[in-house]
Amino acid sequence: MTDLLTNAPEYTVSDLAGALKRTIEDAFGQVRLRGEISGYRGPHSSGHVYFSIKDQNAKIDAVIWKGVFGKLKFRPEEGLEVIATGRITTFPGKSTYQIVVEAIEPAGVGALMALLEERRRKLAAEGLFEAARKQLLPFLPEVIGIVTSPTGAVIRDMIHRLSDRFPREVLIWPVRVQGDGSAEEVAAAIRGFNSIEPGGSIPRPDVLIVARGGGSLEDLWSFNEEIVVRAAAMSEIPLVSAIGHETDWTLLDQVADVRAPTPTAAAEMVVPVRADLLHAVRDRGGRLAGQVLRLRDRAKRDLAGLLRALPDAQRLIETPRQRLDLAILKRDRARETMAGKRQLALSTLARRLSAQKPEARLARQRERLDGLTRRLPEVFARKHQRLDDRRLQLSERLVRALASRIGQARKDAVQGKTRLETLALRLKRAPGMALRPKREKLARAEQLLDALSYQKVLARGFAVVFDEAGKAVPSRQRASEAKRLILEFADGRIGALPGEGEEPARPVSRPTRPVAKPTGGGGQGSLF
Repeated sequence: MTDLLTNAPEYTVSDLAGALKRTIEDAFGQVRLRGEISGYRGPHSSGHVYFSIKDQNAKIDAVIWKGVFGKLKFRPEEGLEVIATGRITTFPGKSTYQIVVEAIEPAGVGALMALLEERRRKLAAEGLFEAARKQLLPFLPEVIGIVTSPTGAVIRDMIHRLSDRFPREVLIWPVRVQGDGSAEEVAAAIRGFNSIEPGGSIPRPDVLIVARGGGSLEDLWSFNEEIVVRAAAMSEIPLVSAIGHETDWTLLDQVADVRAPTPTAAAEMVVPVRADLLHAVRDRGGRLAGQVLRLRDRAKRDLAGLLRALPDAQRLIETPRQRLDLAILKRDRARETMAGKRQLALSTLARRLSAQKPEARLARQRERLDGLTRRLPEVFARKHQRLDDRRLQLSERLVRALASRIGQARKDAVQGKTRLETLALRLKRAPGMALRPKREKLARAEQLLDALSYQKVLARGFAVVFDEAGKAVPSRQRASEAKRLILEFADGRIGALPGEGEEPARPVSRPTRPVAKPTGGGGQGSLF
């Protein structure tokens, strides 16, 4: 056993208790715990308060430090159900864990919760919480507007975090974040930042942060007021809600463009880390410079390869030069040929133009008119003759067509009568031919039914055994159990009683074949 533990680290009790304390505090930095107060005896002589919070299955120790207890609006009482907000830690002196209460409120705040839920439903029905209304935060705002109390630790933490990440110009609108009139001041601050004109003496913020530290539901109620929610919904500047801790929520968180779990987290959301940006820029600048150098070297190599692959310039222009000479030669020949064709065409047009003189055209028209005048009687005579011949041909064709049509009609009548007689004969034969295969099929079915009928089996000397219920008896055991038996033969039924004893089944004797006697003589006998 000792050898197995040689590699395990050794802890002192204090080291182990400290490690457990850090682990639990890191895992449960801020919790809200609901339960019943037990063992409350009031403040200790030191001013601290010690008690327990329990439910039906478990119990946890609780402590309220003197400074916190003096600021509580609500005093704990024995047996009262409360909601305690605080952090989980350990007490090494007793090896126990406990909650250090930072705020406590009665669990019976149902009226406020009901009012809050009703207001949430009303505003949600108006579409104030829709994701489509949300605005994106600027990547690097020049001016950041903060609406919060100027005296609290919240503003100092936020300015410190902004200075660490990326210093920006900050405008603070001081307001009360709790109590009467605080909601109106917060709404007026949001509207005031939005009313600043761009380019004026006071810079207009690029993003707004409404921040407040943690507290009870009553402490945070100002940020559930309708006037604050509507002012945030109407804000043209992107708005970040940073109210309370991670477990706290208000209506402002739902209408804001972005909700931050804590005010410090809101400062981290609105600006990036300057060192990270510088590192990213330097890294990308180095990568870009290296890529440019690599691209330049590659272009040089490609250019050198292309230069080596290029042919001689004189050889490249030899063939085009020769084609140009041939083209010039063809152009000259074509020009001469075209000139000759144009000259011939011009001569032809000159001859045609001389033939188109008015005197010549008038003489030709007169000759044509004289010729038509002479041919007109002959044309009329030939026309009448062709019409007479056409009428005669049409008459002859009409007579032949009528005769052919009458003959064809007579043939069609004879063929129709013959076809009708054939169809009548087929109609008389059709029922018999249709019923013949059905009669043959019925006869085969009767033969098959007759062959498979159990009456045929009974006719060969067998019988069917039924019990008193009319059910067939398939075995000897069933027959011995029946009170009365009915035997059905081929010619009827008879009643029977089952016997008391059982006889073994006798083998059925078969006729033997006669054995052939040996014949006299020395020859071989018959095998049959």
